[in-house]
Amino acid sequence: MPEEASSPELSGPREACGVIAAYSTTERVSHLLYFGLFALQHRGQESAGIATSNGETVTVFKDLGLVAQVFDEPALAGLDGHLGIGHTRYSTTGSTNWENAQPAHRQIGNTSVALGHNGNLTNTHKLALDLGVSDATTDSDLMAEGLARAIDDNRSDGRGLELALMEIAPTWEGAFSLVIMDQGRIVGLRDPHGFRPLCLGSLKSGGWVLASETAALDLVGADFVREVAAGEMVVIDASGPKSYYPFQAQDPGLCLFEFVYFARPDSQMYGRSIHGARGEMGRILSEQHPADADIVVPVPESGIPAAQGFAAASGIPYSDGLVKNRYVGRTFIEPSQMLRDHGIRLKLNPIPENLDGQRVVLVDDSIVRGSTTRKLVNMVREAGATEVHLRVSSPPYRWPCFYGMDTADRSTLIAADKSVEEIREHLGADSLGYLSIDGLLDATGVADAGFCTACLSGDYPTSVPENTDKFHLERS
Repeated sequence: MPEEASSPELSGPREACGVIAAYSTTERVSHLLYFGLFALQHRGQESAGIATSNGETVTVFKDLGLVAQVFDEPALAGLDGHLGIGHTRYSTTGSTNWENAQPAHRQIGNTSVALGHNGNLTNTHKLALDLGVSDATTDSDLMAEGLARAIDDNRSDGRGLELALMEIAPTWEGAFSLVIMDQGRIVGLRDPHGFRPLCLGSLKSGGWVLASETAALDLVGADFVREVAAGEMVVIDASGPKSYYPFQAQDPGLCLFEFVYFARPDSQMYGRSIHGARGEMGRILSEQHPADADIVVPVPESGIPAAQGFAAASGIPYSDGLVKNRYVGRTFIEPSQMLRDHGIRLKLNPIPENLDGQRVVLVDDSIVRGSTTRKLVNMVREAGATEVHLRVSSPPYRWPCFYGMDTADRSTLIAADKSVEEIREHLGADSLGYLSIDGLLDATGVADAGFCTACLSGDYPTSVPENTDKFHLERS
């Protein structure tokens, strides 16, 4: 299939994936997983997939595209079974092609195993060498292969999957929140730092759900039970959930950008409302970087809560000045150069009557590469704004992420080698203010819970690879 052409991106970073798993005692799970993936679509738009089991056979269906493009009633009808996993992907290792879509699947004798991965490993080269694998193109593929071999070594007493994970998981380094299944059980597993989120819910009709975010539990009618702990493995079968701990304990380090950008505002993490935390970011931002302006305008969607908080704290009226086209996803159609030059308008368009003659505080959640933000500032000016004061509800994004964001090349990050004043001048704003790291942590309401701030501070909680990018396995 052709390489996918990205739709024009907004200024936020891109994250790896969304995962979900379900074990039902009363019904088929294919529709439940399908709707759960809808709630996680924001976490990845490149491909989607579901694997299910009827107790004897694991069936996998996956393809490139959005959830609604990949699945229809005939596809779901073919996914028989009372347990299964689902995945929606944004790539951080490997190209966008069918082979790299998930769940990844392996057959080992009479045992089938499928795996969905949110995160990014940092020791993929070593894993490939240890396994003697030369054709793997993603870290998730390597995990599935290693797990399959470990299951084959631990099949004697019917606990092959659990024993294999206890053996193989400690060899994985970096970020991983996983959903895994064989014919009879589902598993949720978080790395010992808990870089990526995972939660557990109970189905009212009987059964259990694991998902990246609580919003997915809400959509499928599951009650939130708790977050899966960092370093915890939850195994669910007919007897219910059991917990295991395969790793040495580490300091917890949930990605701080879950609060800034990745998570849906109607989700909760660390017991805190994401929407409430983003509003608090805007309030603190208004104290740290006040502006003399007429209106506060958000960059939709993720900038809205912070803009509301900024407006409420500053007393400057809130106004919608940009409209987002919610129906623009990724496309295989390459735009012409003319359309590419104006491509941001495919997703955002100004409301001139709200901007004309106004001094605008433009609130966004983050600035990564800066190209889109520069176009946004210019667009607001062209719509009649007399001043544009840019406010960002996160600190400068200075360092690459190796734990599941597509920002491994530091040379592409605008704040890597520019001061705030140099960034302001490059973007064409009248003023620029970033929220401080301490302000961001305070806004979460759980500053001491444990966060990874590597992309903001350069303080990496694990060793990270050098001279690598998302295609390094394919090249090697």
